[in-house]
Amino acid sequence: MGRPSPLRWVRALVAWTSRTRPFRAYGPRLVPRIEAAMRRLTGGRITAAGLIVPALTLHSVGARSGLERDSELMCVPDGDTWLITGSNFAGDKHPAWTYNLIAHPEVEITYRRRRIAVRAELVGDEDRESVWAFIERQWPGYRGYERASGRTLRIFRLTPR
Repeated sequence: MGRPSPLRWVRALVAWTSRTRPFRAYGPRLVPRIEAAMRRLTGGRITAAGLIVPALTLHSVGARSGLERDSELMCVPDGDTWLITGSNFAGDKHPAWTYNLIAHPEVEITYRRRRIAVRAELVGDEDRESVWAFIERQWPGYRGYERASGRTLRIFRLTPR
């Protein structure tokens, strides 16, 4: 076996950092600002999260407003589908984009510079454990957000239409 790649070390460090209380406290304010700066610098071609972990931009419609909304999210690719989790930095409320997907599941994503029409499906109770196991193989410790939040995180599978 060879040495782990530098990216693997960076991901491990980011995974550890993202589980800390300071990150959960300040991340909701800092991460969107970092993403906005990256979007301006790259003309929207690269997300900050995408430099470290698989990420996508979710293009949804507001559940109440009906306005277009963009959210940069970490994702877990699974063959020709993607898994996204409404962790909201382990906050006690579900992120707004999860309500948008429930109200309007026909959305688009940008993944690796390609805009793709997808359908969002909430992962049901019967599949949650296997989906969590798959997510944690990609992002160890991520389920800690669910325990820390005190709520059941919404997990969506995005399937191309």
